[in-house]
Amino acid sequence: MLSRLSNTVRLLLGNTLLYDTVSHSRHELLQSFSLHLFCKRVIEPIITLADFRKSIARRIVLAALQIRLNVNGRGDNPPFSFVEFNQLDSAREGCAICSLDMMSDPSRWDEAIGKVLSEIRTLGTYGLSEGEMERYAGSLMTDAEQLAAMGENISHGDQLSYLMETVACGHTFMSPDQSYEATEAALRTLTLEEVNNEAAELCSHVTSLNGESLAADGPVIAIACCPKLPSEKTEGHYCDEEKLVRSISAAANLPITPNKDVLVPRTLLSDEDIAAAVAAQPPAWTQGVFTDGTSPTPADQVTSPFTLRRLSNGLRIGVAASPAESQRGHLRLVAPGGRDREAALGLKKGSMVIGARTMQEGGAFGQWTREQVELFCVDHLIMVEINCNEEFLIFDFVFPTNEVGNVGFGENIKMGITGTEAVLQILREIIVGFKWEEDALWRSKQNFYATHDGLSKNLEGMTTEKLMEKMTQNDSRFLSVDHETIDAITLEDAKTAVMSQLIPSELEISMVGDFLDVGEILEMVKLFIGTISPDQNKNYLPTVPVPAENVNRVSPLPHIASHLDFELPDSDPRAVAYVSGGTPNRWGILSDGSTVAQRVVAANLGGSDYDKARRQHPLYACVALSLISEIINRRLFSYVRERKQLTYDANFHFTSFERLAGGYFLVTVTASKDKAQAALEACKETLRQVRSTSPITSDNLESAKRVVINRHEGEMRTSRYLAELLSGIQLESIPYKGPSSITDFNGMVQSMTVKDLQFVLGCIDLDEESLFTAIGQTVQPEGLALTDSEEVVPSVAVMPGRRGGPLMG
Repeated sequence: MLSRLSNTVRLLLGNTLLYDTVSHSRHELLQSFSLHLFCKRVIEPIITLADFRKSIARRIVLAALQIRLNVNGRGDNPPFSFVEFNQLDSAREGCAICSLDMMSDPSRWDEAIGKVLSEIRTLGTYGLSEGEMERYAGSLMTDAEQLAAMGENISHGDQLSYLMETVACGHTFMSPDQSYEATEAALRTLTLEEVNNEAAELCSHVTSLNGESLAADGPVIAIACCPKLPSEKTEGHYCDEEKLVRSISAAANLPITPNKDVLVPRTLLSDEDIAAAVAAQPPAWTQGVFTDGTSPTPADQVTSPFTLRRLSNGLRIGVAASPAESQRGHLRLVAPGGRDREAALGLKKGSMVIGARTMQEGGAFGQWTREQVELFCVDHLIMVEINCNEEFLIFDFVFPTNEVGNVGFGENIKMGITGTEAVLQILREIIVGFKWEEDALWRSKQNFYATHDGLSKNLEGMTTEKLMEKMTQNDSRFLSVDHETIDAITLEDAKTAVMSQLIPSELEISMVGDFLDVGEILEMVKLFIGTISPDQNKNYLPTVPVPAENVNRVSPLPHIASHLDFELPDSDPRAVAYVSGGTPNRWGILSDGSTVAQRVVAANLGGSDYDKARRQHPLYACVALSLISEIINRRLFSYVRERKQLTYDANFHFTSFERLAGGYFLVTVTASKDKAQAALEACKETLRQVRSTSPITSDNLESAKRVVINRHEGEMRTSRYLAELLSGIQLESIPYKGPSSITDFNGMVQSMTVKDLQFVLGCIDLDEESLFTAIGQTVQPEGLALTDSEEVVPSVAVMPGRRGGPLMG
């Protein structure tokens, strides 16, 4: 498939670069240049400890190279947006595949190839430093320890897949405990020389491209994929097969020098720093306070199943122990606001999301550079993700709960700090000492340029964007960020937007993990987070509030619903249809401020005192909407797909806003162009029937209950899901969310009746005159003329980032 969409080059290695059987084509849906360099090698069976040592050395080399490419290679104005280098044994292919995947701006593809191949050649030629080997050996040891700790918690499916792959490749199958023991035995005696020999072997297919060393053992294939751009945009830098060969050849002959080792701190805060913080802002606990009717929780007791408190600086804290993921934890920091706050604070449109991405692309704080901080995260196995949506600024951290960053083995081991302490240090520095850098803003903007351009070439994303424009009357909170908006954002705009949200009294932290002692975790939180000043970052707030419309709620829908048709030039014939309308938010609050609970009282549904109390439970609307979503999805499947045979995929979902009043539902159905209208009408008919001629039955309800409860209980075994549930429990801006939203969930699901669901269904805008519909379909691009050698290949543009606004989920 790629050969028909791309420039394909086969490199026959020796003293001269040759190419043959070149297939040259471009495609309008591609938007970045990409290079895929493959080398096929013989699988080396892992049978003895010596074999295992060699595989461990290879893993250290792969880790070092990936970090060099992603950390050291992301300096000022990097030429590539994505790069990954790996080698995997493939039973399906019957060989080991060493692959390089890279994406770059179409105008800088030549520079990107030079940068990436030079980094690989440098590692293959000069090897790793002593510091790098120590760091990545320690990381492998921690990985093996965590896997062994998982033990019987590893799913049967994962175990079976691993067994089949291992046997098919000729390796010795080991249990997690055996793998841990073998890893420790191998790393005890592994030398830097052995690792560097493996680096030379692993990178040999690249280092031999200049003809000065023996060619790689096995075929090497390069595939380049280029977008179809207007001639004025490609003049002078368009990639063809001949230029690609010359570029790879030139990159293979660029001068290289050994990398300088980066000093990676073992801790970001010294004892002196911590003591000074405690002296300046003595930390203390206060009770947890809730808005759902739950009584306050004590400030001095660890409670079950989770502990909820507040710090004296106003920051809300929730901690829960969950042994489901051994030695792993998840921390979520939530700041209410998101894009909804841009107008209220007088900020430029898009400044919040661009600022969040700028922070993600940066990472310098205090005395440490971005490279040092990123390598600190690597050493401590911490992953950080920063996002901004319509409602919140969200920081997610995945971290180990045991000691990491250890150096040495046995009696000579030097223990590092725990991953929990490391992640709290990072979180503190983000709030109090983050450094905003121009190059991080540049990378952030490049991501949004690519996302917006990708949206314009994506049928599903662009159709929902147009639908959202009509439904919200061009409310920028719910639309993508265009080039003009991106261009207008300065570093100061991005900084002000994000830092104005990081005020302690507005924040909430939820931590879930394999904690042996929750009290010890709370003391760490008190020490690192409780010592932040309550006035931190208040200087970024506007001195005078800015009047703004529709803050804290979705835009009111136009009184007259409408239909729109959208056409996207694309050689692949296909269509997608949508039906959308207004709904309450996840907690039953409608856009006009009224609630499902108020409507229940007004409707006087009757029933026992128990039923009346149950319908006033904060979870009532949330659970009812979950069950309704499941039932409508089943109806769409059985009617539109099975009975009408109009589609292979139809689904229903809610936007499920938590802080914003109101929301939207979206029905999505994919179909052929000639069946799109019929599929759309079938979806509308399904929605009509569930309200009238074919209401919800008890069988529908019982089936939906089983699915919702099983899904909830399955996801409760992940730290991330429980952290998401804890987030918002103590926020006043989500009045119906409290501790009972977790503890009473299963009971509320089981208590729901058909009468409850039919009533809540009446709070959703399903009337014909309230529905907004859209059909998006592709049309043949102007001037497209396929030659005999060309072939239409179905494809979908895939771009990083979120597309199509909140309707896309």
